[in-house]
Amino acid sequence: MKFKDIYEFVVKRGIAKDPRQRADIKKTLANARKEYNKLSAARKAAFDKERVKHPYDDTRMLYGDPAAEIETIMVGIDMEVGELLVADRLREKGIGIDLVMAHHPEGKALAGFYHVMSMQADILKKLGITYSIGKELLDERMAEVARSISAVNHTRSVDVAQLLDINYMCVHTPADNHVTDYLQRLFDNRKPKTLKDVISILDTVPEYRDASKKNAGAFIMIGKEKDKAGKIVVDMTGGTEGSKRVFPRLSQAGVGTLIGMHFSEEHFKAAKAEYINIVVAGHISSDTLGLNLLLDSLCEKDDFKIIPCSGFVRVDRRKK
Repeated sequence: MKFKDIYEFVVKRGIAKDPRQRADIKKTLANARKEYNKLSAARKAAFDKERVKHPYDDTRMLYGDPAAEIETIMVGIDMEVGELLVADRLREKGIGIDLVMAHHPEGKALAGFYHVMSMQADILKKLGITYSIGKELLDERMAEVARSISAVNHTRSVDVAQLLDINYMCVHTPADNHVTDYLQRLFDNRKPKTLKDVISILDTVPEYRDASKKNAGAFIMIGKEKDKAGKIVVDMTGGTEGSKRVFPRLSQAGVGTLIGMHFSEEHFKAAKAEYINIVVAGHISSDTLGLNLLLDSLCEKDDFKIIPCSGFVRVDRRKK
């Protein structure tokens, strides 16, 4: 399978698992097109045209030959300079690595990943929160995130991939869509009554069991084991944390328990003030679950050899 085909496939699978309505995705792409059309000729030349092709600004081919045939993929959560050097060292030892796949965005995908956060307003709309309110909250938070990454040296790892001539990509939101879809369906089907039941269900998932063995298992951040779970919402996609001001709206929408990868101290305090239960499933373990689900689909298309690295543990759910 060619590098470009892998990239296009993971994007397609991400859309298939996207929690938004298809009309909302089309609107996002249309807005990107409008933004492009308003630019000067010089700005148009520099515009990331992938933004009008698909809605995942945090997922890109970062370096390499799009026509390269890929058989072995080194996959990890954070694949940066050190991991690229490991990939090159393994190649020196005779282990053929055709592609390095990162989960967390690098390069231009890191510089522009905040754009994908706009999807959170559409997700909130599905929960009954007016779109205009959700958008206002997200616009403020997106600007904050954009400022926070504006000074980052985001090309470091891409420069190294180029020097070592290693095909390099990142896939973020498509994988996060997979874990969100998987867990929401799991909880909708199992209908846990208490927070203890929520943790017990998470412990049935191999990635979370493995994390528990490494002292990084799921835990209750707000609430007690005996507390009723109520309406459960899995919040694990949309780039990064949204606005801390959203919690009163979630409470009004009847959300009893929020399950996420991680929560900042500010978000913890805001949720606690609204009496919303918070369960932290785990960051790296949730990223791993999303990648595994996506890789299962990819490996159905071609029998890739996967070399796990940087926090990623391969769990193959395909029927042999």
